[in-house]
Amino acid sequence: MWTDAQKDLDIQLRREREEFLQPEKDRVKVFKMLAASYIKYMQIFRSLETAHDQLVHWQKRTVIRQVLDGVIGRILEMKKEMVELENSEFHYIDNILEDLKLLPEDIEVPIPRYFVKEKLEVLQQREKTLDQILLNAGLQTEKHVKTMTFEEAIKTIQVAERARQGRHRAAFMKQIYLEEKRERQTKLQVQLGPNLDDAATCIQKVWRGYIQCKKTEKMREEEMIFLGMSLPPHLKAMSISQMHAGQINALEGEVRERHEEVFIKDKLRETEGLNIKETLQDQIGQCFIECRHIIGKFPDYPTEEAGGSMAILSQKTPEQVAAELAAKKEMALQKKAQKGKKEEGKEKMKGKKPQKTGKKEEEEGWKMAPSNFLSIMEEGNSQYKAVWQNRDEGWDFLQDHDPELIKEEKREEVEEEIRVQVDELMQQKLENLKLAVDGEKSNKQKKGRKKNEGGEKRRKKKKIPEMEEDLTPDRTIDSLYRELVEERLLIKAKTVNLSDYVGEYSYLGTTLRQVDIEPMPSLADVRQLIALYGILPLGSQTVHEKAPLVKALLLAGPAGVGKKMLVHAICTETGANLFNLSPSNITGKYPGKNGLQMMLHMVFKVAKQLQPSVVWIGDTEKIFSKAVPKAEEEMNAKRLEKILPKFLKALKAQDRVLLVGTTNRPFDANLKPFCKVYQKIILIPRPDYASRFVLWKHIILQNGGVITNLLNVSCLAKVSDGFTQGHIVQAVQAALSELRLLQMTRKPLRTAEFMTSLARQDPVYKEEEETFKVWYAKTPLGKARIGALAGNKKAGKGTWKPQLVYLQTTPWVQGVTKR
Repeated sequence: MWTDAQKDLDIQLRREREEFLQPEKDRVKVFKMLAASYIKYMQIFRSLETAHDQLVHWQKRTVIRQVLDGVIGRILEMKKEMVELENSEFHYIDNILEDLKLLPEDIEVPIPRYFVKEKLEVLQQREKTLDQILLNAGLQTEKHVKTMTFEEAIKTIQVAERARQGRHRAAFMKQIYLEEKRERQTKLQVQLGPNLDDAATCIQKVWRGYIQCKKTEKMREEEMIFLGMSLPPHLKAMSISQMHAGQINALEGEVRERHEEVFIKDKLRETEGLNIKETLQDQIGQCFIECRHIIGKFPDYPTEEAGGSMAILSQKTPEQVAAELAAKKEMALQKKAQKGKKEEGKEKMKGKKPQKTGKKEEEEGWKMAPSNFLSIMEEGNSQYKAVWQNRDEGWDFLQDHDPELIKEEKREEVEEEIRVQVDELMQQKLENLKLAVDGEKSNKQKKGRKKNEGGEKRRKKKKIPEMEEDLTPDRTIDSLYRELVEERLLIKAKTVNLSDYVGEYSYLGTTLRQVDIEPMPSLADVRQLIALYGILPLGSQTVHEKAPLVKALLLAGPAGVGKKMLVHAICTETGANLFNLSPSNITGKYPGKNGLQMMLHMVFKVAKQLQPSVVWIGDTEKIFSKAVPKAEEEMNAKRLEKILPKFLKALKAQDRVLLVGTTNRPFDANLKPFCKVYQKIILIPRPDYASRFVLWKHIILQNGGVITNLLNVSCLAKVSDGFTQGHIVQAVQAALSELRLLQMTRKPLRTAEFMTSLARQDPVYKEEEETFKVWYAKTPLGKARIGALAGNKKAGKGTWKPQLVYLQTTPWVQGVTKR
């Protein structure tokens, strides 16, 4: 799998060098190129992630991890280009998938398992600490025992005891009745006499039925194995043992890695240490003599910062070093002259208007932006070709590590350690030579003092602003963590995977766009955006630092579409801390402007220290609301409006902190500051027919129900048009009570049982849905999308307005036309 993925990656890298370097004017062709590359990288990503998770060989895993981070980053760069090209977060490439003979599942973003596996111990310890703090503070959710009086307790015991005696007496009477029945049957048989033919017929009937059932089961199993839908029996028996063996090998490999590295390093130091030391001394001494003959004096020994003896032992002659110094001086003089010319040019250009370059860019066409990840992928690809592609591994049965590669790495470390000792000896030798031959004395101590004094002054100057910025310099991260937990600003995330957010892919997106109809995004599209913008950057430090930076994410949609669930899914998949800064949660905490600043400072300080972290703001529209209702004046949510952007601006690329806002009324907020904070806006719609069909089946099975022919899931999906996932979950939970689950075997589920609880809830009406569409059209990306569509649609009478529709036949959708 790893070999196949590397071959595909090599082909894709060659293709990028050929296609993406040349400008292209046709935007449709550009999007097809990007979409095809995006799909190919997604397939490579899936294969590499599986190989990285299943391999035990830690050196191979290191190489795969480097390439994997590069592929993830390149996917995010491709996504950014596609968004800028189409002015839309949602893309419909079902026609390209059809051409490539692929399924929608093939472009589903896989969540790398090493996000959580590599820090599993840290996450478990953090969860224990969090539970302990909540328990000590009395905030742990526990079932409260109902208190009762002495008389009530006696009455409860009496009722229970009488019921126990009644059950015992009923069982005793049933036993007497069965014994009497058996006695009567025995008497009748004795009177009539045994019938051997009837007994033999009965035995034959049961036996033949049993044999035929076994034969039928065996035939079905053989048919499923032949069709490739189930594993053969010997593979099924081995699967459990293989899983245990894989886990044990992984643990042994980790332990062996630590012991093997230390053992090989010590062995190298013993066997090759003396030879390395002598070789270094001879080489450095020879350099001293050559410099003395050419320059006329001994050179100064380079400092540790300059590289020590590494600078001396570079593969350059003294003449080359002198030429380089002369060239550097010339370059410095040229730079000064160029700066002077630029300043003169600026003075001349004052008052002149700059020429517009927009037309030139349009004439040149689209060109791919420079990538931060192509070099990473090429480096990993070349390392694979040089080391692993043709490597003979027939001797390595365990496949856990390669000692020869460890020797190569550890030999460099041993050489560096010995080099430090050699530098001290040779530096003293050089001073002695200078004193004996040239009569020079070293002034090292004086220079060192001056440098130290200047360094101390500089450090003091740098520390002053840092102390002013840090509002809690005397407090530890543990104390801040404890305070945030006690104030319920740091909460425990629910264990929810992104795969639990069930939804179907949109199969007619391209077809609708071809007839000038803008389709509504599907739940599968939403799930993909959450993985791309939330999970992948937070999970990998390399990806977060070099990929297009997303600091804030807004999830907007009607109540019950799963916004909070997606927030918890981001935390579960990445092992992130969850901070709750919702207006309802910060009410009465840290009052005043200074208190608010202190709260945000503590949250972001702990979030950066214990990254990855997610800062969640529920009902975020209240922070940017146009007018605060009288009932909510006490909450004073608008106090975050001015100070929140400053803290977001302070977040850097290396800080894996994501701000996630959720809202079901985004149209109540001032649009300009709202969109300034949240750079990525994801509109989550109510589920369409295909998603509702999958949802009903999934939720019924999840709650213990059994789907039979008497339950028409298609009818449920049709009737529940307009209802969200939350409504469906509530309807199923109300219908499938404990008593109803006990009756499941003799009374199968019927469609009408879910109608009553569903009818009690209010659906998402057309007016509310239209409000969301109008609001999204006013966002920067929505305006750009409408402008691009209007620019492409010049023919025809009247003005053209894009329609957002669902992929289902409802009466009001059927009337939607192009104009």
